[in-house]
Amino acid sequence: MTTKLTEEQVRHVAKLSRLKLSDEQIAFFTSQLSAVLGYMEKLDELDLANVEPMAHPTDMTNRFRADEPKPGLSNDAVLDNAPAADPPFFKVPKVLGDGPSA
Repeated sequence: MTTKLTEEQVRHVAKLSRLKLSDEQIAFFTSQLSAVLGYMEKLDELDLANVEPMAHPTDMTNRFRADEPKPGLSNDAVLDNAPAADPPFFKVPKVLGDGPSA
């Protein structure tokens, strides 16, 4: 059974993602996302009963080093790299409140 997304579902996902998509983009992404879900369904058909779960596809070993304190950047150096600052603070857009991003 192939999953076919509706345009309404794609509009809902776009709204949750805060994306403004044109009708043409909605139609495009409806077919694209349906194809992705169809591929996931194809993967669900695989018999993985005897396949051992793994954390990474290749054999890897963590390389641990001693945790030694080292001098960090000064406040001025950090703020010099910030897009906006009001020393000694970073300036960031408001994310709480009654606005559209709330």
